[in-house]
Amino acid sequence: MSLGKTAKLNTGAEIPLRGYGTWQAKPGEVGEGVFQALKAGYRHLDLARIYQNQREVGQGIRRAFQELGIKREDIFITSKLWNSEHRPDLVPRALDNTLNELGLEYLDLYLVHWPVAFKSNGDIFNLFPRSPENNNQVDIDDDVSLVDTWKAMIQLPKEKVRAIGVSNFTEEHLEAIIKATGVVPAVNQIERHPYLPNPPLINYAKEKGIHITAYSAFGNNLVGAPLIITRPEIKEAAEKASKRTGKTVTPAQVVLAWSEIGGHSVIPKSVNTPRIQENFVDVELAPDEIALVDSLAKEEKRYNIPAGYKPTSWPINIFNTPVEQDPKFHKVNLGI
Repeated sequence: MSLGKTAKLNTGAEIPLRGYGTWQAKPGEVGEGVFQALKAGYRHLDLARIYQNQREVGQGIRRAFQELGIKREDIFITSKLWNSEHRPDLVPRALDNTLNELGLEYLDLYLVHWPVAFKSNGDIFNLFPRSPENNNQVDIDDDVSLVDTWKAMIQLPKEKVRAIGVSNFTEEHLEAIIKATGVVPAVNQIERHPYLPNPPLINYAKEKGIHITAYSAFGNNLVGAPLIITRPEIKEAAEKASKRTGKTVTPAQVVLAWSEIGGHSVIPKSVNTPRIQENFVDVELAPDEIALVDSLAKEEKRYNIPAGYKPTSWPINIFNTPVEQDPKFHKVNLGI
């Protein structure tokens, strides 16, 4: 079965460029969304423990097996290690818990979700342990380093996870784990969109052979800002592409096509069947259309900054943005 456009990981595996995301997909709708995505042709599913919907995702996958004749090997499935399970002794259990939730025997890709360790008492249900000093902040574990966690990821059995990678890592974070272990992540999943193209990180990843997956391609609703697809530049690019091709090209399709330039993958999320189908349509952009999308980069904006989360913030500097530079905030423990 065709995976559509793919990129080759440093493991030799193929990852489909157009994936289906499940972040912020609510219980009661995500299973149907997964089924409709697989029915529409998606063969790349992006999941995570913290989304708290993996059991229902598993139901959607099994329904696709039964009703669509899709086999497990037809789908590239990613999930992620949550922050409260960074301790090396907890990493294997976390993977097993995800596989049990999904009802699967293996993952194609398992990512360290954030370069941040939360303190843990071993309770798998306590996903956001609160700081004893401030109940509105999570309790950061400075004793667990990125290298500690990455070494535990490396030791995971290959029959349970085919490739390992990271998410939300900067060049500094990547360099630390690579230098310490010699093992290069297969993937770095990052916030990436026309406001945040991040050329230095993209160039670093290309040099190291790390595949980039983009999330929040349209922006996100965490901060209440208008989605990128509402921008006049994006609408103009869609109009130009429609006129050039003689087919209707939507703003969402423009942004997703832009996201894949360079062989990156992208994981749009919707639980609306027509939008799921719309987001899967492949579009090739002309240079002038690409330039319109690129023009938004001058308004650089990052949406996903955990230090600003409410009601429970993460007092740690991950990206060195102004809001993260509070001297009381923790530094990422690189382990070097």
